[in-house]
Amino acid sequence: MDRSERFYRIDRLLRERRAVPLRGFLDDLEISRATFKRDLDYLRDRLNAPIVFDREAGGYRYAEADGAAGPRFALPGLWFSAAELQALIGIEQLLEELEPGLLAPHVGPLRDRLRAMLGASAAAADEVGRRVRLLSPGRRPVEPRHFATLSAALFARRRLRLRHYHRAEDRHTERTVSPQRLVHYRENWYLDAWCHLRRGLRSFAADAIEAAETLEQPAREVPDAELDAHVRAGYGIFTGAATATARLRFSAARARWVAAERWHPEQVASWLDDGSYRLEVPYSDDRELVMDILKHGPEVQVEGPVALRERVATLLAAARAAYAGPAPGLGR
Repeated sequence: MDRSERFYRIDRLLRERRAVPLRGFLDDLEISRATFKRDLDYLRDRLNAPIVFDREAGGYRYAEADGAAGPRFALPGLWFSAAELQALIGIEQLLEELEPGLLAPHVGPLRDRLRAMLGASAAAADEVGRRVRLLSPGRRPVEPRHFATLSAALFARRRLRLRHYHRAEDRHTERTVSPQRLVHYRENWYLDAWCHLRRGLRSFAADAIEAAETLEQPAREVPDAELDAHVRAGYGIFTGAATATARLRFSAARARWVAAERWHPEQVASWLDDGSYRLEVPYSDDRELVMDILKHGPEVQVEGPVALRERVATLLAAARAAYAGPAPGLGR
């Protein structure tokens, strides 16, 4: 058995008996005296286990805490193997790369406990940081204290008072909301919440939250089915019931990439005889959809609806016009 399992067995023996003699540990664990001594030292020194030797009882026991009938001590994560502990540390490191400093105050202490349990073998988990990299172009940092407030209210099921910057309209708003979900989407965090002013579900960019306060009132609960239907219907971060379906035709060269992508849960795709690829996606608000179309340049054509086709064509024409003259600050 590995060391984590031995710790569990040692803890169980100490809880089941008034005192456990040395021979009891050696026989049950099938280990040497030296191995038991190392395990005992580790439990005491690294995990603060209050294990004492009772000469009168002739064995080891947990020291009683503050006169209580039994110890208050509990070993953390004893159900994890060494490999699982290393994986957990690796996950923490990936989370730190995903949003530096955002979760550190909360996950950091757990990471330290996990490393203490692994001891020298914790170095293997450090390989995650060296061998796996998360690149986040376009990431907008979130104020950690605001994120902590959002998270606390979300899990405590309390309402929030928010001051939020609406970038599209260049204005600041104050809302009371009932948080439903935190969503990490395209390198950024969003809060899906019931807005008590608008009486409906809304999404708020977490990085645009300027102030957040947890209120005493309980959050309004939105059934999962209603929340999923609301989010699923729209395109990207823009939610709401779909009102149109975009028909996009990608060139044969670009189709090799797009065919492997998932643009919408209810998309419909088909290969055409000339090797091109048609993708149909429902949407309500076309802002994010237009950005996804434009990034493919001449490799995609909007077949419909007409309004979407004209909008994309207008933007492409405006981009062409912007490059018709000299670059700003430069002569011809």
